[in-house]
Amino acid sequence: MNSTLRGALLSLLAFGLYATHDVVVKLLGESFTSFQIMFFSGLMAFPLVTLMLMGDRRDGTLIPAHPWWSALRAVSAVATGAMGFYAFSQLPMAVCYAIFFAMPLLITLMAIPLLGEKVGIRRGVAVVVGLVGVLIVLRPGGGQGFTLGHLAAVGASFTGALTSVIVRKIGQDERSVVLMLYPMVLTFFAMGAILPFVYVPMTVTDLALSAVMAFLGLLAGLAVIAAYRAAPAVIVAPMQYSQIIWAAVYGWLFFQESVDLYTAVGSAVIIASGVYIVLREGTPSVSRTRPVTASRSRMEVGTHPKPAFWQRRSDRDDPTG
Repeated sequence: MNSTLRGALLSLLAFGLYATHDVVVKLLGESFTSFQIMFFSGLMAFPLVTLMLMGDRRDGTLIPAHPWWSALRAVSAVATGAMGFYAFSQLPMAVCYAIFFAMPLLITLMAIPLLGEKVGIRRGVAVVVGLVGVLIVLRPGGGQGFTLGHLAAVGASFTGALTSVIVRKIGQDERSVVLMLYPMVLTFFAMGAILPFVYVPMTVTDLALSAVMAFLGLLAGLAVIAAYRAAPAVIVAPMQYSQIIWAAVYGWLFFQESVDLYTAVGSAVIIASGVYIVLREGTPSVSRTRPVTASRSRMEVGTHPKPAFWQRRSDRDDPTG
């Protein structure tokens, strides 16, 4: 098997695992608030984080080089998780993914003021077309109407894009452990502060599902890293759109959901524009910062280590790197 095919298959596996992770989020969301789900998912990930911290023997402190940007990134990551988990509890999975797929479009727009990125006419048109696709999915004023769940999904896309752009801005100066730890710590304390007001007793099965969430997030992150090591970003990045297939299957299998015409058409428009942007940014002469294709995972929610942390550690430890 050649490396390109291996990378494509690994990325398909990764986003399938992420979709399975989101099924667990939706299942728990039927009984618990997003705040409680995030708290216990983050709690289950802490032992893993502790082991990684113990294995990082490089000189340095946990004080961020860019404290204000790091703080904003941590807040946006936690907000992404809270709104994203709530959206899954309120909307069909396919609708959630269709709206979340707008993130690369928003990253492209945010990269203009925050990264000094120049967006040409063709990428600009692709962004506009993609945002029209989002409107098709939302269909404001028609169908089921614009609900709080839709607003949460749109908000999660915005804050998720902001989190990714900030990583591009400060990632070269910050230690990986700082980028990883602050969102997780904020998640633990912020959700812990809210927990007494929203807590619902959890069974052993519920706690086990929280642990499964953390485990699936870890496996998916490792699979993403392996995919990017085997194949270029222009092959791996578009594979995230396979989640719409998982959403249709899982939604029908577990939640009696179906994909309506508006969601299907809107998703197709968003995916087409997103793939075009990825392909354009894969051309070095088009973009130096490559805010979309540089992403090694989907949106960060602050509940488990993101793949970029594992990537940097493996790059550092790789004797051939």
